Amino acid sequence: MKGNHDEIANKCSARARRVGSSWSKVIPILQNQGFNVVAAQIPLTSLDDDIGMTKNLLASQKGPTILVGHSYGGVVISGAANDATNVVALVYIAAFALDEGESIESLGKQGPAPAGAAHIRPDDEGFLWIDRDGFSQAFASDVDPIEARIMAAVQKPLSVNRSRQSRVRPPGSIYRPGIWSLPTIR
Repeated sequence: MKGNHDEIANKCSARARRVGSSWSKVIPILQNQGFNVVAAQIPLTSLDDDIGMTKNLLASQKGPTILVGHSYGGVVISGAANDATNVVALVYIAAFALDEGESIESLGKQGPAPAGAAHIRPDDEGFLWIDRDGFSQAFASDVDPIEARIMAAVQKPLSVNRSRQSRVRPPGSIYRPGIWSLPTIR
């Protein structure tokens, strides 16, 4: 991205399970390169709520903006990019990128469940939590064990009743350049 500085003014990110501070190691690097970086604090109550929060954040950005999403945040940035004229690219970091009409639930049924899925549990209010004991395996296998325990302690639950069923209208990714980063499994 270095060298594109004059063309790209902002970077906004969305990530499920943790607060926006989960980008704390990346934010200073980008800020030191002169980018305005903002991390969305999405509520995880519904896909529409999460997209709405991200769109509000986008509306406050001046100039061309790159949206970055991790995990469920990929679905959020795909929806938030629709009708956002300042979004010039989407970056998916180990993220869901749904096609029009797909849901996370339908995507999850296309293959075997990942090993970490056994650690995800719904509560009585319809939210999904990752068991603290299995958090590292389910969500943070490449993270320092102490940091993974902190991540488990501050995780935000995802609404199973609304977010899994929500379908994406034409994703913003079909109108803009997209970059995908896929993790390797150890």
